[in-house]
Amino acid sequence: MGRQESRRAANARKRMSRRPSRLGTPAGSTAKPDRVADPDAGFPGLLRQVWRRAERTEDLRAALDVLLTLDGHVPADVQLRALNSAQEAALTALRGAATARADSGPSGNPGSVGGAGASGSGAGASGSGGAVRRAAEAGVAGAVAASGPADSEPSAPEAAVRADLGQSGAADSAGGADTPGDRVADAAVAADVVFVGEVGLAANGRVALRVPGGRPLDPRDLVGGVRRVPYDRAALDAYRRELGRVRERNAARAADCRAWLAGQGTEGRRALLDQALEAAVRTAPFVLYQEDTQYTNFRERNTLTGKTLWPGHPDCALGALRDLPLDLWTDQDTQLVVCLTLLIRSAGFGRVEEANGTQLTVDHVAYTLERVRRAYAAVPGVAPVPAAASHRVADLDRLAVALRERRREVSGHAQLYREIHGALMHKVERVAAAPGPAARAREDAVAAHLRARLPLSGRTLADLGRELAAAPGWLAAPHGAFGTGLESLVHETVAASADAFGADFAMSRGMRSLPDLVRALRGENWAAICDWDITHFFCCVVPRPEAAAHFGGSRAALADAAWAMSSRMSYNSWHFVAGNLPREPEVVARDHFVPPVIPDVAYFSDQHHHGHVNNNVRFSVRSPQPVEVDGRRFDGFMDLRLLRCAGEPFGEQDVLAAHRVSGFVARATSLAAALVAAGTGLEVTAFDSDWHWTAVTGTGPAAPGVLAGPDRRAS
Repeated sequence: MGRQESRRAANARKRMSRRPSRLGTPAGSTAKPDRVADPDAGFPGLLRQVWRRAERTEDLRAALDVLLTLDGHVPADVQLRALNSAQEAALTALRGAATARADSGPSGNPGSVGGAGASGSGAGASGSGGAVRRAAEAGVAGAVAASGPADSEPSAPEAAVRADLGQSGAADSAGGADTPGDRVADAAVAADVVFVGEVGLAANGRVALRVPGGRPLDPRDLVGGVRRVPYDRAALDAYRRELGRVRERNAARAADCRAWLAGQGTEGRRALLDQALEAAVRTAPFVLYQEDTQYTNFRERNTLTGKTLWPGHPDCALGALRDLPLDLWTDQDTQLVVCLTLLIRSAGFGRVEEANGTQLTVDHVAYTLERVRRAYAAVPGVAPVPAAASHRVADLDRLAVALRERRREVSGHAQLYREIHGALMHKVERVAAAPGPAARAREDAVAAHLRARLPLSGRTLADLGRELAAAPGWLAAPHGAFGTGLESLVHETVAASADAFGADFAMSRGMRSLPDLVRALRGENWAAICDWDITHFFCCVVPRPEAAAHFGGSRAALADAAWAMSSRMSYNSWHFVAGNLPREPEVVARDHFVPPVIPDVAYFSDQHHHGHVNNNVRFSVRSPQPVEVDGRRFDGFMDLRLLRCAGEPFGEQDVLAAHRVSGFVARATSLAAALVAAGTGLEVTAFDSDWHWTAVTGTGPAAPGVLAGPDRRAS
């Protein structure tokens, strides 16, 4: 055995750049960066684009459609549910929210998710939900109000539903606002205009409204200017009536939440707070609202424990409630805790992200739970869960618990996945239709590639998996250019997927040393596993050559992008692995997320995440899979990811096919782990920086000082 590397040598190595195009050079030693941040890249640029479009639109309703959907980037219902009570009442009164019909597409988005030429949240013939989803969503929004007795006002989360049904008050009162900017001044002097409001776009992406009696919108909070909105007396009366109903309903909901929490007792409330705090720490970023109070674990203005506020931080809104008597809790905090509890009880921490960007109210949670209930009820062979008797917390709590239990049964009959709308980080659980011709074609293409390059002859992925299980020994032996068959299988599957799915990049991640993991598990050495850094993990990234067009035509820049993705995915493996270990002190103290268990499809992910913005990660599919190692199940141990930098988004059939492909790799990894548990050595040494440079550029290791092409802007 060789001598252990000295600390000095290890530190010197860490100070060297691992970027493929700069291997062998000190990190940070270049005269200038080869990437220049584009001020129009990501979310700020999108918002400026949206406002320019809305400002130029003559018709006010069309302009609001642009704002509510962020010009086709998100479903309108998300933005509608982000409005505070006064704003909701104003839009209802003006009937200006009649842009998002419940039956206007898979996501309730009247515009296509990809803008002109795209095919909604689905993409092409594959669609985004199929028959199960369409059946599940028909009339869901209206059903929220209908699901309980008369004590539930018809307060479906989107005012648009009422507007579409002709129930929103002053039907024609906003007619004078169909001109942009200040040209409404002429209308404002008319005798019937009693108040001139405003609509704008806030820097956080929400629609901003000046309501009757409200102060002018602060330009410092806006992306651009404002459009004027006149109210005549009929609209003002409708607003007053609607606002009164909304306030009465909110007061009743807050009182019900407070009474329900009182019934939990002091220790019960503390347990609920601990659960909510754990959710904030162990899940992806979320931004929630209670009227004008923002609750978030995301970036600069954190108000909840997360990446910025450490557990126990006095500024955490949830932590501050732990020892505070219930009568001193605000109505906002009271509803926050109740709503988080209901969401978590229905499906675990991940359900919280389905409220991202919206007002976290009891009625909106009721809407989410009813949508889920109907989706599950539409799955053949699954008995429907009864609707909630009302929107009272106790009834919704029973529904949430029932849905969580039924979710396990649904998973055995249909594929669950999540839709992610990157601009607002909003996620929605979907129930997929059965695989169709599009999914089968993708699978067949991958299987054909694997038959040609691996010692397997099965016709389908399932056949290949059974054949591999019958004789897995070659996974630990050299194969082709790789030190192990497992490495070869991972690479060939990823390369096949890039072509079969028309992806710009495909990738799959895992752990480098299964023997180290087996030894640590047998010794219950949880601290050792938690102490491993990202170099103990790998990710094989394969870009198609055509993807270089998104990186200035430079293969060197393409290799750097592939390595950046590989490093980030290795971090994801590091971030998930501890979530599978016993809750020992060293595990609890270690930063980790709850491992993902269902696939997802994402639209416009190139908005907030700096790596996604810099490397053009626009549309993606992620399919996580569990792997069994020495008798222990590791959720999210590996995944298959596909991404496109531009063009059409992926659809539901892509998700289904990708999940079959990732399942094949997961089965191979479990078989390799079984070999290791039986005493076979198997290490993954490929897929480092050198490997990605050679694989992408077709040349040997980069010479010191080689740059990744000309200066380029991150976009």
